[in-house]
Amino acid sequence: MFVRNKMTTHPFTVSPDQTIVDAQALITKNKVKRLPVVKNGRLVGIVSESDIERASPSKATALSMREAIYILSKTKISSIMTKNPVTIHPGALLEEAALLMRDKDIGCLPVVEDDKLVGIITASDIMDSFIELLGFREPGTRLTIEAEDAPGILSILTSVFASFGANINHVAVYKGNAGKSDVVVSTNALDTAEIEAKLEQQGFRIVHRLKH
Repeated sequence: MFVRNKMTTHPFTVSPDQTIVDAQALITKNKVKRLPVVKNGRLVGIVSESDIERASPSKATALSMREAIYILSKTKISSIMTKNPVTIHPGALLEEAALLMRDKDIGCLPVVEDDKLVGIITASDIMDSFIELLGFREPGTRLTIEAEDAPGILSILTSVFASFGANINHVAVYKGNAGKSDVVVSTNALDTAEIEAKLEQQGFRIVHRLKH
């Protein structure tokens, strides 16, 4: 799956010349956590709720509410934004986006194509994609099967499901130890007793079962 399939298109943005008050109003009204900062059609930064909180006067100060708002209304986004943020192309794989976010310890990536902001993808988007990829919300049964980590094993496993007319919707493989792997198979079948018995006859071990 590609970034373009899960990104939010036409994200809310601010200009570097707008103020903290402007950004906070946008964040609150649209229930977002971050705003790309755009100037003359080009991405120049990103500003988050955390950036705004850090730039706001502390409640421990002697400033009145009016004085605090005045300061925020005079502080430009350009002074608190993260400049030259890490970006990604809409044609990149979701795995690339997830790896970038993990390695850079960031919660979102502006999506840029031909120097133009075309979207934004967040950690929540990645998590939703992970859930979708594993078919966790789809009706049926999810079997976690311990299998030998060897060529042809997956073919044998899937042929068992096919012999019972059970459709496999999703498959994930988690590498284990001692030459074993856990294969998570999501199937549309709700009664998997015969399938499980056949799998065990073939040398597989059923580790976990979850029905939706």
